[in-house]
Amino acid sequence: MVRMTVDRRRASMTLAGLLLGLLAVLLGPAGPAAAHAALVASDPGSNTIVPDAPNKVTLTFSESVQLISGKIQVLAPDGSRADQGEPKADGATVTIPLRSGGGRGTYLVSYRVVSADSHPVAGTLTYSVGAASTPPTESQAAESVDPVVRALIPVGKYLGYAGLVLLIGPVLVLALLWPHRLSRVAPARLVWTGLGLVLGSTVLGLWLQAPYTTGTGLFGASGADLKDVLGSTFGAVMLVRLGVIIAAAFLLRPLLRGSGGESKADLALLGVLGVAALATWPLTGHPTASPVAGVSVVVDAIHLAAMAVWLGGLVMLTGFLLRRANETELGAILPIWSRWAATAVAALILAGVVQALIEVSSFKGLYDSTYGRLILAKVALAAAVIGIAAYSRKLVRNRSAESGPGLLRRLVMAELAVTAVVLGVTAALVQIPPPRTAEAAQTATTSTTITKTVANDSVSLQVDVFPATVGNNSLHLYAYTPDNKPLPVVEWSATAALPAKGIEPIDVPLLRITDFHAVGDIALPMAGEWTFKFVVRTSDIDQSTLTMTANIS
Repeated sequence: MVRMTVDRRRASMTLAGLLLGLLAVLLGPAGPAAAHAALVASDPGSNTIVPDAPNKVTLTFSESVQLISGKIQVLAPDGSRADQGEPKADGATVTIPLRSGGGRGTYLVSYRVVSADSHPVAGTLTYSVGAASTPPTESQAAESVDPVVRALIPVGKYLGYAGLVLLIGPVLVLALLWPHRLSRVAPARLVWTGLGLVLGSTVLGLWLQAPYTTGTGLFGASGADLKDVLGSTFGAVMLVRLGVIIAAAFLLRPLLRGSGGESKADLALLGVLGVAALATWPLTGHPTASPVAGVSVVVDAIHLAAMAVWLGGLVMLTGFLLRRANETELGAILPIWSRWAATAVAALILAGVVQALIEVSSFKGLYDSTYGRLILAKVALAAAVIGIAAYSRKLVRNRSAESGPGLLRRLVMAELAVTAVVLGVTAALVQIPPPRTAEAAQTATTSTTITKTVANDSVSLQVDVFPATVGNNSLHLYAYTPDNKPLPVVEWSATAALPAKGIEPIDVPLLRITDFHAVGDIALPMAGEWTFKFVVRTSDIDQSTLTMTANIS
């Protein structure tokens, strides 16, 4: 009766750990689904005014992207479609061809693409031709992600990680450490469960990717959307994973039956398939978009392998070996397992440090971002697990009759309970953009160009100052009539002054580019509120003087 109570308590600890892990998954990526790439530049630039209608719009992202059918459009000021033909993606650059003869006013560019790490990137930007107007209304929800889809994606990833744990570690133990006299029926069920979890999470991932990328509901994706997913890099990698796991299932049967039918060649092939399967996880996540993608993919695969070997071995120890193996068998098994665990933990630490250095990129990113804080939480949990593991190893090295397998079982159960939470944090991390991506997005959205329009009854003058910082600056001047038509200018002149610092007006040399467009360059020696004065002569007798201020930082 006491034994049953203890077993139930242990089972409750494991269940509590699993539930906490799932809770971490569900609460970790709360809020809108975050894009893992950033729009770093566009031509025309966001919120800029260009004198003539362009024949294309170019979007440049922080990493390579893939297109989603029908999810890119450019709306003219009257709400009609200004794009024509199909947009093209070349690495990180997307080109959208435009129809000729576009009218004056503000245009809306709406985009939704898939980043290199399989996450959708969506957003809008505006630019104006000639002069700004009321932007057209967007006809599609560019940034929406169904909340059910958003919640199920990390749950599916968690199940996949759990499947790896129940598959890789137990298979290694059965192949190299399992006593011949013990039955393999129960461990075989564990392995088949792990294999089923990996297959199920892969199929779920393929299914969810369609509504995730298109922004529809759980069952809102069409057959064409699913076909697009299967034809994408993400779909190809997931199909490879399915094929590898199914092939491994056939090779596992002799090992799990314990009939002795497995050969060394079969076991070697199983190892190759295991490596191939592990590689599919980083190939659909952050590592593919890393500045050093090759290093990140290898490091992430090592991280997963070490996790699966360590935790899977712990499951086998607490579930079977510490209960069924005799003292002689444990005396042979535990020292070997202790060395395995130490190696796996060392690989976990090393791989985790390298991953953090690449993804976080700065010390500030550790405490000033959700991703960094989850990394710190993961480190704290891992430290607790490593402490428990170190004590367990000490018991194995100095094994006494007083400690026995019972204490080891309790320690291993504690390890499993905490690492279940670690798995949940890991599943949450893959849904959150790392600080390097957030920094790219912040840099992209910070524009130092100042664009202002000053006007009187006869002329409207658009002035662009770039980069609006101390040092060399460029000025672009565009002249329009009050009804926003290009106004030919006979002569231009401009000065810049900083009265607050006693700097008298400095002449700005101007070069006429077209009848209504002139450019100039000036070195601004100090920061402050500069006053620019422009004289625009449109005929022998018509002349306008316009003044504006610009904050130079």
